[in-house]
Amino acid sequence: MDGAQTRKRKISSEHASSANGDKRKGNFVDSHVTDSQADDHTDHSLTIMFSVTEGVGVLAQCLKVFENNGVNLNHIESRPDAHDSSKYEFIVEVKDITRREDVKMSAEALKLLESVSDIHILSRDRTRTTSTGSGTEVPWFPRRVRDLDRFANHILSYGSELDSDHPGFTDAVYRARRKEFADIAFHYKHGTPIPRVEYTKEEVATWGVIFDNLTKLYPTHACSEFNHVFPLLIENCGFRRDNIPQLQDISDFLKDCTGFTLRPVAGLLSSRDFLAGLAFRVFHSTQYIRHSSKPLYTPEPDVCHEVLGHIPLFADPSFAQFSQEIGLVSLGASDDFISKLATLYWFTVEFGLCRQNGQLKAFGAGLLSSFGELEYCLSDKPVVKEFLPENVCVQEYPITEYQPIYFAAKSFDDAKSKLRVWAASIPRPFDVRYNAYTQTVEVLEHKSQVMNLVKDIKSDMDLLHSSLAKLSS
Repeated sequence: MDGAQTRKRKISSEHASSANGDKRKGNFVDSHVTDSQADDHTDHSLTIMFSVTEGVGVLAQCLKVFENNGVNLNHIESRPDAHDSSKYEFIVEVKDITRREDVKMSAEALKLLESVSDIHILSRDRTRTTSTGSGTEVPWFPRRVRDLDRFANHILSYGSELDSDHPGFTDAVYRARRKEFADIAFHYKHGTPIPRVEYTKEEVATWGVIFDNLTKLYPTHACSEFNHVFPLLIENCGFRRDNIPQLQDISDFLKDCTGFTLRPVAGLLSSRDFLAGLAFRVFHSTQYIRHSSKPLYTPEPDVCHEVLGHIPLFADPSFAQFSQEIGLVSLGASDDFISKLATLYWFTVEFGLCRQNGQLKAFGAGLLSSFGELEYCLSDKPVVKEFLPENVCVQEYPITEYQPIYFAAKSFDDAKSKLRVWAASIPRPFDVRYNAYTQTVEVLEHKSQVMNLVKDIKSDMDLLHSSLAKLSS
């Protein structure tokens, strides 16, 4: 599809099509295959988190526990406990996975120390789960936005590694160019500017063909929120046929609108890792563009799909919140629920429809970056069903042709509300909350944390009451 190949690197099963309606080539893989193939790229380290009451010799006692069990610590970090000023939270990392049982024994020994509490063992190894302080097993997930650096380069393919049926497979110049883009992403770290790219005349011309074809359909086929934002991107980010926008300019614009930011990615991420980025309002984006020989076809996500399909709606508050909700629900979820969330993402963020003024409109990026499927999805050919997460998450779909079934939401807010109700069924022993001030995820598993949340909500309600009173006076 012209730009729209649904997240080969991001989400469960992804596929591609051409903009003129040709059948897609089935070189996209199922999420289970993606995760298993990613094992060689996975960080198998263990992270142990625990809180200690401040006191003389307390840390030495804790370190002695690890020493007694033969566990070598590769990294130690401390910070004040966010919920108890008398405590400090320690984070230690163990990279020797052969000591896994010794780490568990160390955690059990730490529980016996009066000064230690809130012990969690988290793992980046998707083939295993590890125990939290509550005794329930959960996969590792990032707590701070800079933790995304830990998995951003755990990818399946890199740079010039193209499939044999890729349009650029035999083009040495294109393969070298792809490696340039991959190197930018590989060396990127959170908090640094995204390097600017000087696109070639050939690349800009390819972008122009796609831009011209899609912008003809947007006024009649895209949702109102998309059409509201697109002119702002033209004005603020250089969206035009003779210019490929820079990711940093777009990231700055999105941050001002909804707090979303972009970070470059070098290749295919697992579903779990990609969704975790959304929890922090971070979208992993490619910078490279498809091969010029087939401007209306790409077998993978490229800058056309990202910029034309995804970016506009990340500037809409309701859609941004919905996307983040999917990410937050994914944190610590089992592989089974990650697969279901990936399917939800597929039928919403990638291929979602909505009803506006009695008409169907497209809001999925896979549609908004595909000239052919954007026309097809609003025709009388596919089946359109009501968006109900419990049905959507188990819906099968083809990967070599246009979708025979789409799901239509009443609105982004309605989809978000239904997602929250469905998410309550996920067997997770805690809830999470995103703190936008610190860009961290707070795990709500203690009464004191919930009480602090109540105080914040009460403060917001007081402000709301005051504002309403002033408006009515």
